[in-house]
Amino acid sequence: MPVVTTPYTPGTPCWVDLAAPDQQAAIDFYKDLLEWQGEKGPEEFGGYAAMTLNGKAVAGIMAAAPMNGNPPPPTAWTTYLSTDDADAAAARVGTNGGKVLFGPMTVGTVGRMFVAADPAGAVFGVWQPLDFFGAEIVNEPGAVIWNELDTNDIAGAKAFYQAALGIEIAPMEGPEGMPEYFALNVGGKTVGGAQSLANHPEGTPPHWAVYFAVDDAGSTVDAAVRAGGSVLVPAMDTPVGTMAALTDPQGAPFWVIKPEMPEGS
Repeated sequence: MPVVTTPYTPGTPCWVDLAAPDQQAAIDFYKDLLEWQGEKGPEEFGGYAAMTLNGKAVAGIMAAAPMNGNPPPPTAWTTYLSTDDADAAAARVGTNGGKVLFGPMTVGTVGRMFVAADPAGAVFGVWQPLDFFGAEIVNEPGAVIWNELDTNDIAGAKAFYQAALGIEIAPMEGPEGMPEYFALNVGGKTVGGAQSLANHPEGTPPHWAVYFAVDDAGSTVDAAVRAGGSVLVPAMDTPVGTMAALTDPQGAPFWVIKPEMPEGS
């Protein structure tokens, strides 16, 4: 079932959010594209909007703001990895070559979090749940279905994420002809993927990519373009489904995928 009712195992991607220069425009775009509900939240939390799908939390959208006196970060989706101790995780990030960019900080009664960069520069968040454990619905149209680390240093990522967050990165068996791909494993379960930037256009920086499931990748691409988005990778058929890479009107990249369901599912 795609409904999540219990906290995520530490190391598992548990939430995504977007910091956008125009928060309301971002809210409107994704509400129309992915059939989300939501609106700006209380000012005490910076207006953070917890977006929902069928009444269940699925992602966050906030207004971009300076971070520790620096300019606002690039407009991008951030993947959050679950932890049972944000302060201990932040310390491990620092001692293993990463950099804590913001936090750790407590967010009301919902959780404790920080944002960091791994040694190659890929930015991610870490979330310690209190009253809120993360996405309440996944793996169905309109929700996150996959989180992927794209890096120029797979060997370094293996060492860092294992030591800092308990994530094992191991080769994943894939269809013949597919580029080399890696699984992110937590407690023996695959929770995401990783691949080399050699499979990306030259100059692509290390990053965490977010994939949203959709009913029809082609029509979603068309709708995104009509709403002011751009196409990075046109819809293409792959052994795991039809997928496309887009940017929203403010430049945040994301993927959509109509997954290929196994026979008998």
